[in-house]
Amino acid sequence: MATLIAVPAFDPFLAACWRDVVQRSDALPQLERHVLLHAGPPFDGMPPAPVLNAAVQAALFEGLAADAATARAMLSSGELRLLPAQDYGMVTPLAQVVSASMPLAVVGDSGTEAWAPLVEGPPPGLRFGSLAPEALARLRAMRELGLKRLKSLLRAQPVRLAPVVAQALASGDECHARTGVANQALVAALHGLSPDDHAALSASPGFALTILMAAACWRLRGQPEGIAAVGGNGLRFGLRLHGDRHWRSCPANAPQGTRLQGNDATLALGAIGDSAVLDFCGLGGQSLTAAPTLCEEWRQALPPDLLQRHAATVDPVTGLVDFARVHASGQMPLVNLAILGRDGNTGLIGRGCYMPDPALFEAGMP
Repeated sequence: MATLIAVPAFDPFLAACWRDVVQRSDALPQLERHVLLHAGPPFDGMPPAPVLNAAVQAALFEGLAADAATARAMLSSGELRLLPAQDYGMVTPLAQVVSASMPLAVVGDSGTEAWAPLVEGPPPGLRFGSLAPEALARLRAMRELGLKRLKSLLRAQPVRLAPVVAQALASGDECHARTGVANQALVAALHGLSPDDHAALSASPGFALTILMAAACWRLRGQPEGIAAVGGNGLRFGLRLHGDRHWRSCPANAPQGTRLQGNDATLALGAIGDSAVLDFCGLGGQSLTAAPTLCEEWRQALPPDLLQRHAATVDPVTGLVDFARVHASGQMPLVNLAILGRDGNTGLIGRGCYMPDPALFEAGMP
């Protein structure tokens, strides 16, 4: 397949740098410790099981609850509050919620920034809705790495993200479902890492994902108009336009793609995660023709008109999914997402592509 993306489409990323690591309490001191930030639009009632698990883990991580039962009771009573992360300039992957002392990547330029949590590694992990104790142990290790070692390196030499994206696209990764090349480039740009830290970050290909998510969040927030936020919470998928106070949302179907062995019949959670910001910034689903291996893996689930769909949904100047273009064409942008089990016990069950409901792009919606 011909490569679709040219570097000029990502000129807006040229100013984006990974600049720092902070705790959420430092980034957003106005938020109380009992507030947990989640992906996608607001919940109307209790969250799905994977998000509930992640919220329980966050409460244990913060010392807000002594055990899982107490944390669940606090969520049911409203003592622990769940709010959309993107309403506060933050993005979070899949089912993960962000609590006050979790480590965050700070991405932006010298004037504005956005944040995303540093992920602790492959499954089991908080972003997969895992209740495994080792997920918290690895998060504590990542907090120490981020706040005690990465922070000083980044403050001395921020990492430019445009070269990371360009190298990944040129090597067949679309920077969402496939992030191995991006992670290699990102780790290589972190000058001064110890051999142990270098090995640990290199062994976690998904580490780069949330750094790029923060850059995409920063890019969307910096627009004067158009789409400011987009993502799924497992029950509903939504977006928020600049100037709107409320999210537009529709029921979230599960992504379609490939399942991990033994999970063909597992009930899947609906589209979940703030990583959709990547696809709405022209990466992921809008860069699939730059990732022929992924196209082949998902061949039966993908629409045949990837090039035409890109032209009908993406602004050629900004490289961003354009609300007006989508509304006029009726063609939906594609979002590459991991697939989680609905029950909260199976965790990661596959990966695939999600197509938003056209109702989200009805111009007259509030």
